[in-house]
Amino acid sequence: MRLNRRLFLIGGGAVAATVLAERTFARPRASATTIPIEIRGRPIDHFSVTDQGRRRFGDLLFRSGLDLRCSDRRFGGFSGLWRSPEGRQIVAVADNAQWLTARVQTSDGRLSGLADAKLAPLLHDNGRPLSGTRYYDTESLTIADGVAYVGIERKHAIMRFDWGSQGVVARGNLVPLPERIREEIQNLPNNRGLEAIGVAPPRSPLAGAVVAIAERSPKHDRPTQGFIVTGPRRGTFSVRLSNGYDISDLAFLPSGEMLLLERQFSLFEGFRVRLRRVAAEAVKPDAEVDGAVIFESDSSHQIDNMEGLSVHHEAGETVLTLISDDNFSPLQRTLLLEFSLIT
Repeated sequence: MRLNRRLFLIGGGAVAATVLAERTFARPRASATTIPIEIRGRPIDHFSVTDQGRRRFGDLLFRSGLDLRCSDRRFGGFSGLWRSPEGRQIVAVADNAQWLTARVQTSDGRLSGLADAKLAPLLHDNGRPLSGTRYYDTESLTIADGVAYVGIERKHAIMRFDWGSQGVVARGNLVPLPERIREEIQNLPNNRGLEAIGVAPPRSPLAGAVVAIAERSPKHDRPTQGFIVTGPRRGTFSVRLSNGYDISDLAFLPSGEMLLLERQFSLFEGFRVRLRRVAAEAVKPDAEVDGAVIFESDSSHQIDNMEGLSVHHEAGETVLTLISDDNFSPLQRTLLLEFSLIT
């Protein structure tokens, strides 16, 4: 949960904190069954509100975006995102243990809407919705080789779902963690857990390994912890943080390079977002990872609390898709933004 500048401006910091605390405790419970929903998508034609003809932002080219709205109050809170290899389907996980699935609609190569959208509960291995268990705080998502991996805060765990054959009705099973990794994960701050998760691609030195990173260190701008959870090179590493940014998500490029999505918030400047690019060979046990900044937002950019990142390839381009977590607040937005990566 992050304070929002609009709340601060309309009511003062103390009021904003109170309102958002109430929203947190009033987080809607996921539906007990799969339900269809209608999503309205308002096109975002320009990323900068002050330079509407500009397309390049750092190493990114803005393609298009959507401001997503839905009358069902259970819609929102999206913290993790996956987009299918051809870009036609999206899956998102919300922080109330809920799936969103939808078909991506385009017009003239730009996002135009989401169709066939559904909300569904994440299920425990006993068939019980995760929202009614201690694993209710789902914060990160990746899907690889037909398996969905979900990172869970507070209980600091990872669950795997047989997504390829069962989709939203798949039941989650805890991923076994080596003892050293399990002990370090359990020592993470309560609400600063596994915010980012990915599976290393075949060209990575960690090919096939599940990699997860905690949101932040307990100490300001100190390195946060990363975990190579599976594979022969299992172990821990650290990720350097700077300028008040926290880790929000990660995604791998086919080269094995890792993209880090980061965000920060201040009462006076609102949200900011940054992307770093990490060399494939840099992610290894006992290493401290850093990476070049390839994009950093400013106050003219159309962003919100950007928490989810996905990479796919389309017409010869590497496409990055970002989604925002509106914290189920009517004063924030659910944005879906897509960019081409300049390689």
